[in-house]
Order: sequence, then C-alpha cells, then structure tokens
Amino acid sequence: YTTPTPIQKEAIPSILDGKDVFGLAQTGTGKTAAFVLPLFQRLMNGSRKKARALIIAPTRELAEQTHDEIRKMAGKTQLKSVAIYGGVGKSPQIRAIRAGAEIIVACPGRLLDLFNEGSINFDHIEVLILDEADHMFDKGFLPDIRRIVAQLPKKRQSLVFSATMPMEIRRLAEKILHHPVTVKIDHSLPVATISHALFNVKKEQRTAFLKHLIKQQDMKRTIVFTRTKHKAKSLAKQLHNSGFRATSLQGNLSQQNRKKAMDGFKNGTFKVLVATDIAARGIDVSEISHVVNFDLPDTVETYTHRTGRTGRALKKGQAYSLVGQDDMKMIALIEKNLGKKMSRESLPSFKPEKQTHNYKSQPVIVSKGTRKRRCLWSESLAMA
Repeated sequence: YTTPTPIQKEAIPSILDGKDVFGLAQTGTGKTAAFVLPLFQRLMNGSRKKARALIIAPTRELAEQTHDEIRKMAGKTQLKSVAIYGGVGKSPQIRAIRAGAEIIVACPGRLLDLFNEGSINFDHIEVLILDEADHMFDKGFLPDIRRIVAQLPKKRQSLVFSATMPMEIRRLAEKILHHPVTVKIDHSLPVATISHALFNVKKEQRTAFLKHLIKQQDMKRTIVFTRTKHKAKSLAKQLHNSGFRATSLQGNLSQQNRKKAMDGFKNGTFKVLVATDIAARGIDVSEISHVVNFDLPDTVETYTHRTGRTGRALKKGQAYSLVGQDDMKMIALIEKNLGKKMSRESLPSFKPEKQTHNYKSQPVIVSKGTRKRRCLWSESLAMA
C-alpha cells in the first residue's frame, strides 16, 4: 500500500485513536484494510496467544477471504488468525483457537456453537468488528449478533462497517457503539470506474446470447449472477458443456465445493463464475473484468453490490444486464441511483435461433369412450 483509499484515509486515524467507528462505504473501496491495518498496530502491543479481536462476517466466503487477507498483511508481525464457520469440521478450528490465535474471523452460527460448548471464550476481546453489517440483517443474523455482543467485555472498541444503512443497522450501531465517529464515503453509489450497459434479450434466448457475448467480448474473468441456485448450477453446466471454463457458486454446494469453486476462479482455472447473490457481498477477486446480470436483481442495493465485484482498486470494469420489458421499472430505479442512463447495447453478430414448435395430435380417452383430441407440446417448448 502506498496511497490510502478514501475510507482508509478517513477511518484509520479514528481507529488508531481507539474510537468506535461506523463506516459506510460502497463496495470495493478497501474497507478490509481500513480496519485490519490499525488492528495490527493495536495487537502488536500487549499480550499474545489469546483471542483479543473478533471480526464477524455474514458468509463463509467473506470470513475465509478476510482471514486470508489478514495472513497476507500480518507478514512478520507473528499475529495469527483463525476462520470459524459452519459446513466444515470443528476440530481444526478449536485447535487453532487453543494454539493462541489473536484474531478470530467468524460467522455468527458456528461462533455461538463453539461458545455454548465452552470451546471459546471472549474474556480478552478488546476489539469487535462487524463487517458487511447490512448483509447480517439480510441473512437474519441480528439476533445471533446481539447474543454474541452480550457476552463480550463491556470495555472494548467496536467498529461497524456497512455498504448501506437500513433502520435496523442504525439501531444496532446505536446499541453497540459508544460515541462513534461516522465515516461516509458515497456508500449508496456504485463505483465510478464501472461502465453499465443493457442488452434487451428474451429470456429463452439468454443462454445462447450469453455464450455469444463471452466469445465476442474480451472477458478475462466474469461473474454471471442468477436469481436461483438451480439456475446457477444449470447455466454453469451448459457453459461448461459448450467449452467454457465455468463453474457455479450457490448455497446448495458443500463448503468444500464452494471453496473449490472460489479458489479455481481466483487462480484462473475458471474464467466464468455463475453465482447467486452469495457472491454479491465482499468477495474480492482481483482482475474481474465483467459482471453479467443474467437475471436482474430485486433491489438497487443488490445491483450495486453485484456490480461492485468489478472495477475494484480503481481499475475499470464492465457491468452488463440482460433485460426484458418487465425489468424496466427496476432499470429506472438503478439509473436514478447511478445518476445517468445506462447505455443500450446490441450484438449485431448475434442471430437468435428460430423457435420451432412441434405439435402432435393424439386421442385422449376422457370417460366412457368419449374421445377428445389435444395438442402435445414438444419437449423443447415445454422446457422453455
């Protein structure tokens, strides 16, 4: 690091002064380093081999990612961290705690499990950090957060970082922060380095269009967002079968397979990651050139989080959305938030396949010899 990002420049001095901080900043602006670097400064003084800092994250991927960043940045400080989350065995996590990790990065559910069974205690916690606090609310974790906070020492430094500020997060911050310094860095706006464009594509043509788009555009590393887990899995499989290096990331995967997908996407084994909104928050993979909304999200905030996976660290990124007439109300809201119109694009080289429907007529016995005839749709039409 040579030059701090705005959130780092504003937050780090207050954190170093021991003040509570409520940080609001758009995704991809360097929030992790904004709290991790001053945390190191504090933990390098004082006792070692005991848990002194607790970072709570809403997803396994974010917890693992923060843990990895801590290991990279800790360098020669000899500070150690452990990532705690469900879906994997408890034993390695418990061993790391007992070995004296000073920093715990945890998802609320597994953290409470370990606390309730006596495998971890919070007696020496000096700093509490809630990362992606608004996503905690989205996933229903606020009751667990309150249970955890009730067990922590009253005398501590608390930091809350969030991309948006719904009323529930404001109330939570008021309860756990003491005279906080509030840092706001254009938290509701998408990153300025991202270009936004629309393609008007019928739903039944989107898979073929996406394949064509990936071939025509210089997509070095792309995340494709879908609304459902089933569609993410199915679309990734279709892309893979068509010769694309694609994989999926969605909630039905085991933790081992989720990690395999993320690691493969990070190291370049996969060039396309088809994901649900599990990947819309806090996933920091460098050099993501494109984000494609195969399905438009339901909220402007989710659009901001999704597209924030590209254009990180002041690099340029491209966000594409495949839309239909039903999506135009949401597009209007997104454009209002962007403060500008999204460019309307087309691929002249894309020739949609003509839809041919086969009908077969056969008799169907309804009752007592009465016969009626019905049309049986072809399998392809039924699937569409």
